[in-house]
Amino acid sequence: MTSQTDQQTLTELVSDRAALLKRLESADTSPLLMVLVHLGGDPAWLGRIAPHIKGPWSFHDETPETLKAELRTAVADVLEGYAASGHPLPLTPPKELLPAMLNACTGQVVPPEYYPLALEELDLAQVDPKTVKWRKEPDAKALSDFKVLVIGAGFSGVALGIKLKQAGIEHVIIEKNDEVGGTWYENTYPGIGVDTANHFYSYSFAINDDWNHFFAKGPEIEAYIKRNADINGIRENIRFEEEVDSAVWDETALIWNVEIRRADGSTYHTSANALVSAVGQLNRPQLPNIEGLDSFGGPAFHSARWDHSVDITGKKVAMIGTGASGMQIAPSIAPVVGELTIFQRSAHWAMHNPLYFEKVSDAKKWVLKNIPFYAKWFRFQLFWSSSDTFHDKLRIDPNWGDSARSLNADNAEVRKQLEAHIAKEVNYDPELIRKATPDFPPYGKRMLRDNHWYRMLVRPNVELVDLGIDHIEPGVIVDKGGNRHEADVIVMATGFQARRLLWPMNIVGRDGATIRERWGEDDPRAHLGITVPEFPNFFVIYGPNTNLAHGGSAVFHSECQIRYIMQALRELIETGQDALEVKPEPFWDYQDKVDAAHRGMVWSHPGVTSWYKNKDGRVTANSPWRLVDYRNLTETFNPEEYAFTSRADVKAKEHTA
Repeated sequence: MTSQTDQQTLTELVSDRAALLKRLESADTSPLLMVLVHLGGDPAWLGRIAPHIKGPWSFHDETPETLKAELRTAVADVLEGYAASGHPLPLTPPKELLPAMLNACTGQVVPPEYYPLALEELDLAQVDPKTVKWRKEPDAKALSDFKVLVIGAGFSGVALGIKLKQAGIEHVIIEKNDEVGGTWYENTYPGIGVDTANHFYSYSFAINDDWNHFFAKGPEIEAYIKRNADINGIRENIRFEEEVDSAVWDETALIWNVEIRRADGSTYHTSANALVSAVGQLNRPQLPNIEGLDSFGGPAFHSARWDHSVDITGKKVAMIGTGASGMQIAPSIAPVVGELTIFQRSAHWAMHNPLYFEKVSDAKKWVLKNIPFYAKWFRFQLFWSSSDTFHDKLRIDPNWGDSARSLNADNAEVRKQLEAHIAKEVNYDPELIRKATPDFPPYGKRMLRDNHWYRMLVRPNVELVDLGIDHIEPGVIVDKGGNRHEADVIVMATGFQARRLLWPMNIVGRDGATIRERWGEDDPRAHLGITVPEFPNFFVIYGPNTNLAHGGSAVFHSECQIRYIMQALRELIETGQDALEVKPEPFWDYQDKVDAAHRGMVWSHPGVTSWYKNKDGRVTANSPWRLVDYRNLTETFNPEEYAFTSRADVKAKEHTA
């Protein structure tokens, strides 16, 4: 708030002190305390309130009401002081107080290695630290001649488009759908929502103070992506209802020649200096291979292709799969359908969070929107609650005695809490406890949020079948115990073809190398999850070993990757080089580090089977790193890890030959 308009806004904010104090009653204690100290309030407040903050979630706050009232008064006093003096608000908090502030904000000790990340996530710099700036003004012709083709207009594609536009780099985004949003546009099943608090599951450069829920539902997230595309003028660069069929690297021109298919089946060709995949890992539905599925006769569809023309009211619905999508779908449709039969291959862990169903009140929205820096500190509080705080719980202790059920002492405690929650929710029914309790350690698969899944299992119209499916007949699913289950509709919540990353696109790199040959059907690899040897000027967002199965936000990861990609593009344009390709040495060194890290993590546990692993047991999808680790790994593009080529080099070789 440094402009005249902002000063006027601040004056209006404090004009009615009684109303301000009343509105501050909706503020959470931790971020409000941060606002006070950030604005120069007495730092002694940190010592007074910190002992009452027992953790990073708002429900960990045990501050007495009288002390909260004093805090609100102190905040009002500070705001009134700035309004009266006309002094600009300080963008950054007092540097010497940052450690104590972060600790008090989260109710935990935030190590110094997180301070740079914290300032980035708080967005407290004059310039977005994740926005790559030119080190020297690029040659106008070199800039206008350089073109980037981005595949996908979901969360990542839109964000990259924003950054490319800010840098003045020509680009086009190819999107197979008729609208932006990616997975949040394609998935419209009942109950769809995010399991990461969405005040954090959002762009760091576009903090939203108007979420209706703490864990937003799909339409709200889709609207957020659309809004950012509109505000930043990205749509003019998107070609909707088009798909990339193939991309072939031209070793003479040092460009990508791309074949694109329109919705009507016609194709055309274009070229680009750089090619970026922003299609993600979860975009092609995986249909189950069940004998007789085609003979069912009634409606049968994948959760990612929900058929809204089918009325399931009062119908006998069979749902196959109990992963993230299934856990959201079933509780949403159980009260509506006549019967719901759920076929479970393996149980999943789901953790209770008191905020999962809670709406953000208008009063709290007002605080987020109007109190300086409140939304930023609130975002960091959620970042801390949802990311690295439990990474150690995922590490395998080789000396742990109960290794089949848990990984270490902390992991065992988590299991104990989860088992108690399950037992309570299913009314201590021993058979449901058996069926609903996973046989692998917590976090072996992504920890889900309990969408009232467990209490749904006790409904009289719901049956959980864990015998496996033998075959399907017209109107009937037969389990491996020979039991026949009548059904009018089949919903397949069976996940995606994540192991076949980038399929079905045909990507052909240097010397005719294809991505399918190099990766096979289930062993994708990339340096930092982003670049691949033999594929110059090709970048992958949400690539191999960048899936987060231990908390955090996929948006955070994609922003790290986008910063790295933008630095790589800057290196090409500023230096006049035409192509870069990761060298084999750093590439394989990184693969070794990833595999070594995974050997000590839960996803390598012998009791865990999931799409995270390939057929040989190698973890190919997940990142083994803490978020701070990955942020540091991708913070700076290192040119020494890459081989650079110019068209002049190519001509010189041709002349020599």
